[in-house]
Amino acid sequence: MKWLRVVLLALVSLVVIAYLGAVGYMYANQRALQYNAVGKVTPLAEAGLPGAENVAIPVDGSVVNGWYQPPTPGKPLIIYYKGNSESFSAEYERYQAFVADGYGVLAFDYRGFPASPGSISEAGILADSIAAYDWAATKGYPIVLWGRSLGTGPATYVASQHDGLALLLETPFLSAVTVAAERYPILPVNWVMLDQFHSDQWIKNVTEPVFVGHGTADRTIDVTNGERLYDLVPNKDELWIVPGADHSDLWAAGIWEKAKAFFTRAGAVR
Repeated sequence: MKWLRVVLLALVSLVVIAYLGAVGYMYANQRALQYNAVGKVTPLAEAGLPGAENVAIPVDGSVVNGWYQPPTPGKPLIIYYKGNSESFSAEYERYQAFVADGYGVLAFDYRGFPASPGSISEAGILADSIAAYDWAATKGYPIVLWGRSLGTGPATYVASQHDGLALLLETPFLSAVTVAAERYPILPVNWVMLDQFHSDQWIKNVTEPVFVGHGTADRTIDVTNGERLYDLVPNKDELWIVPGADHSDLWAAGIWEKAKAFFTRAGAVR
């Protein structure tokens, strides 16, 4: 039976080596796996926003590039924290809707995404997001924050540090490491993941009213993330769960109408 023990030991060794190799690969390539920072940058001239301007916001010796349009009297400025795919400019139809209803908008790419130079990291994304808020605050308009997907992390962080009038979270995660653990349950993501985006911790320091929207068929961030994050919200406004909606379906499902009602309830519309 000695040969059987040798075979079993060899098999166990191969499994351990393969597992450690998978962990090592994930650690070395995690940001390439975590972020999808590719895509076309739509020129502002093609976006149907004649009143908007290109802006370059300085941060940490670099710049964050985006678009800005001020609101009409009585409406707030929406700072839009984009999701994980493509450039912020790909969502120009959203900005058209904001502007058509009198809202202002500041939207931008974090460093390392198509419109802004640099390398991607959680620290960089959070610094860029704070810099965008600080830049917008100098304009003197009431501010509301809108985070989508990946952007719900920095939006929540900014709200925990600054006093906007409202925080809207579209398809949020409890934390990025929670999503990673759900996706890769056999990997030690809590130990090796660099960019964990702990919205579950930041949300506890958010004093402004919070609206959370999520879909029950979300295959990117499970709906339970939004539900559990909302449970932690100190100043709850609404948890909007859309049956059958996937990760990118909430705009078509009417989140803009829900958002306008929310911003009015929050006192951001005068």
